[in-house]
Amino acid sequence: MARYSSSSQRRAIEKHLKGIAEDYKRAAKRNPIRVPIQTEATGTGGAMSGRDSAEGDPVLDRLLMWLDEQAQQNRSHHVDVTRFVEEQQLPDEDPSVLAYELEERDLVRNSRGLDDAPTVYLTDAGRAAIHRLKKRRGDRAARLRYTMDAFHRWLFDTAGDQRPINPVLFLATPAAYFAGSEITGAELHEALAHLAQHKLIQEIDTEPVTVAITPQGTRCALAGGSVQDHVNQPRPGTTYNTYLPNAKGVIIGEQQNFTQNNTDGVDPTLFVQLAGYVG
Repeated sequence: MARYSSSSQRRAIEKHLKGIAEDYKRAAKRNPIRVPIQTEATGTGGAMSGRDSAEGDPVLDRLLMWLDEQAQQNRSHHVDVTRFVEEQQLPDEDPSVLAYELEERDLVRNSRGLDDAPTVYLTDAGRAAIHRLKKRRGDRAARLRYTMDAFHRWLFDTAGDQRPINPVLFLATPAAYFAGSEITGAELHEALAHLAQHKLIQEIDTEPVTVAITPQGTRCALAGGSVQDHVNQPRPGTTYNTYLPNAKGVIIGEQQNFTQNNTDGVDPTLFVQLAGYVG
């Protein structure tokens, strides 16, 4: 009887300890320990945001906005990410991977069912990310910078051999989204104008109009930075060459103001006298 009582107490203690461990796990998920992530320097000395956020990934941004629409229809509803992939016609995307990437960033909770479907619901962090995305949509400068970068990368990957291609094809790609919203034809046209101005692409007068990446555009893509990084690079100033015949004691360099004493040459007092006579 004592043996039975001891066994029961041991099981009760193990159950209690297991409950404590589960409580710690849930608390860690709600309040994870965050370690600062080192930023990546850009070509101009700026910094790119860390990789712990989904914002900036066109597909994940679209998924977040889609989940927001589903939550507005039914706030307590758990949504299968497979529906998103099917509705948005993204055959190259794995719903389970997308759900895992959002879950890893604490933007959703994954409540897999018996069929192991990636069923998720938004967390408070996910709702905050959606709020930021909605605000970013109105940032016209950010939209233009993104469109230029996304199109330039797509053009290099698709037609890096400088063959002409219809730029409108870009609008049908997953990258043609900013903060979860579609890039418009007008925005693409404006981006093309800037890329052509900086000689990163060349417009071909065909019907319809096509574009081709230039050698300078290829160098920009291989450098790995953004279009603005390339455009903002310091350019060497104009060099003026001056010929000085029979020059002696000339100072060599790039000085703008200096005093030089010459013992050779014409005596300037003669010119002063001549100026007096003319006056």
